[in-house]
Amino acid sequence: MSKLELLKERSTLAEVGGGKARLDKQKASGKMTARERIDFFLDEGTFEEFDKFVVHRSTDFGLDEQKYPGDGVVTGHGLVDGREVFVFAQDFTVFGGSLSETHAQKICKVMDLAMKVGAPVVGLNDSGGARIQEGVVSLGGYADIFLRNTLSSGVIPQISCILGPCAGGAVYSPAITDFNVMVKDSSYMFITGPDVIKTVTHEDVTKDELGGAMTHNAKSGVAHFAADSDEHALRITRELLSFVPSNNMENPPFVATSDPTDRKDTKLNSIVPESSNQPYDIREIINTVVDEGYFFEVQEHYAPNIVIGFARLGGYSVGIVANQPAFLAGVLDIDASVKAARFVRFCDCFNIPLITFEDVPGFLPGVNQEHFGIIRHGAKLLYAFAEATVPKITVITRKAYGGAYCVMASKHIRTDINFAYPTAEIAVMGAEGAVGVLYRKDLAETTNPEETRTRLVNEFTEKFANPYVAAERGFVDEIIEPAETRPKLIRALSLLQNKRDTNPPKKHGNIPL
Repeated sequence: MSKLELLKERSTLAEVGGGKARLDKQKASGKMTARERIDFFLDEGTFEEFDKFVVHRSTDFGLDEQKYPGDGVVTGHGLVDGREVFVFAQDFTVFGGSLSETHAQKICKVMDLAMKVGAPVVGLNDSGGARIQEGVVSLGGYADIFLRNTLSSGVIPQISCILGPCAGGAVYSPAITDFNVMVKDSSYMFITGPDVIKTVTHEDVTKDELGGAMTHNAKSGVAHFAADSDEHALRITRELLSFVPSNNMENPPFVATSDPTDRKDTKLNSIVPESSNQPYDIREIINTVVDEGYFFEVQEHYAPNIVIGFARLGGYSVGIVANQPAFLAGVLDIDASVKAARFVRFCDCFNIPLITFEDVPGFLPGVNQEHFGIIRHGAKLLYAFAEATVPKITVITRKAYGGAYCVMASKHIRTDINFAYPTAEIAVMGAEGAVGVLYRKDLAETTNPEETRTRLVNEFTEKFANPYVAAERGFVDEIIEPAETRPKLIRALSLLQNKRDTNPPKKHGNIPL
């Protein structure tokens, strides 16, 4: 056999993973194989593989007789929409995708190279966990990956696709990465599985209830997207990459649009109700304003009282944070604060301007919120907005009350341009609550409390529940007609293209975790 023929034979052997029978079983379960996932994810014909012939080193427990080229993970790089991306895909057909010393080293190699060249890393996770036969060596491999996840954070985008099981220590790598995409009915994440939980706590729970895609999308907030299939998850990941730069030294990709930058839409004049207590969907405003009416929402199912995601304005990628009056009146609670804070920090890491749509009546009151740390968690969002040095623009659509007004990218925490609709109400609290505090004695002594309260509420509303007091102080730069929102935002973004802002020299801040 010639050397060329030997290469082809070994390559073929490496490409069948754990063998045809196991590959067929994986496909029969509705899942793609590791190589199919990579081929589907990357631009056609662009994948360049590393370490195709690596095998494990262990000789214990009969492993010396079971050596598979690649050792359960396919690694390399390729292009996504013409841009370089590094990728690793765990192969469940080889030892259940379990992580060995060499398996970890392959992943670390692509992560190190990604940092050197400034390109995103996408992990396609499908693994039963640590390779038990290798003991502490396997655990050390996880720690090597965690370190690289941490050092890469804020330098290059990191995305994890959970396309099968991800349990035990393995979950901490996706937990550090920027975004997690899970697949309904086939992907799971948990520290300890249902069997262990039943033994220790006597609780009965299924894998899906414990750590399925919707559990982590709607309840825990660990995941950011819930896909219907492997293919859907990979399409989501490609689209996510289209909004972000390759590294923290670059700007996000510009995408030309046919949507006029000076487009006004009178529909916006009637979306926000006259009544301050009437709900509306903030997405109507977002979708009307952004390019082509397209908003790529992140964590749609978690903490729905705040909306986050990516869009484009005049072709430029922006991150959007918006209170959602259609759910819990748009209040800030623990989950909403943490959800938005992490997104704000991601955008700031990667030079993505922040657009804030504000309609917030305050922080959610309640014993549970106080006992579970709304002060500390709410401060995370305040910290994130204050720390951010990217262009920041805020539009106050209606309520901006109390401390929540300060937190939601107010002028006082270095937001560059603040707009307000004529419907904006900027005050310490709503008129009803304010009158109850300010005129408690008068209301107690009057012979006609209802008439007096109504009069005082109307007076307070006229005096404070409008944007003009804030505008007089310079806390609002301009009160705009809602129909003008798109051209105003695009003009402001253009103005801020060359913005330069810095934070004081320090190792890092101490965000209230």
